Amino acid sequence: MTGTGKYPSLEAMQASLEASACEIVTVAVRRVQSGAPGHGGLMEAIDWGRIWMLPNTAGCTTAEEAVRVARLGRELARLAGQEDNTFVKLEVIPDSRHLLPDPFGTLEAAEILVKEGFTVLPYINADPLLAKRLEEAGCATVMPLGSPIGSGQGIRNAANIALIIENARIPVVVDAGIGVPSEAAQAMEMGADALLINSAIALAGDPPAMARAMALATEAGRAALLAGRLPQRAEACPSSPLEGRVTNR
Repeated sequence: MTGTGKYPSLEAMQASLEASACEIVTVAVRRVQSGAPGHGGLMEAIDWGRIWMLPNTAGCTTAEEAVRVARLGRELARLAGQEDNTFVKLEVIPDSRHLLPDPFGTLEAAEILVKEGFTVLPYINADPLLAKRLEEAGCATVMPLGSPIGSGQGIRNAANIALIIENARIPVVVDAGIGVPSEAAQAMEMGADALLINSAIALAGDPPAMARAMALATEAGRAALLAGRLPQRAEACPSSPLEGRVTNR
């Protein structure tokens, strides 16, 4: 999954989406509605017959706000021709400095939206207990952050994300913090089902090239997980067999 914000131009965004081979794209409902810089013409710039829209509640600070914007997002998807799209990326972020999601507001909004028939993808801190509560509430996935939004710090919460993956019966999407392809591969090697990457692509020197690199890293990480890594050892182990060696005798 990729995002649509922070690109230098709509053309750069279009080229990056194509290079990433993504299937789902997030759209900030409030920014599209307000015509915020960089979002003018966004709806017309994407082929919604090919790419699934994931409306998000970015900019919402309370559960009440998030629920209202989620409903608007559903209508936005319908306007784009996706009549059966009930997806919403749920963000409740009252902290304007660190942009950390509110666990209480997120759970509250998720419970309401699930009852209204939404397919809820909540953005959360890497909290295994919260992830389980959201799963029990009926969320379609959980989206733990690797590190703060736009920070490019990589996977700083690996231990907790690993616990979420281990205990989840729904897909786990690592969202936020990934800065380079090696970190995308790392998240997939850990067992994540998908990634959402925006800033690392949009703010790269060459966004389409970085989008392609992220796509390759995601595929490589998934392939490595399925292949199964060699066991880690405390000591060295020779790669050549000891039997049948030529000796000096």
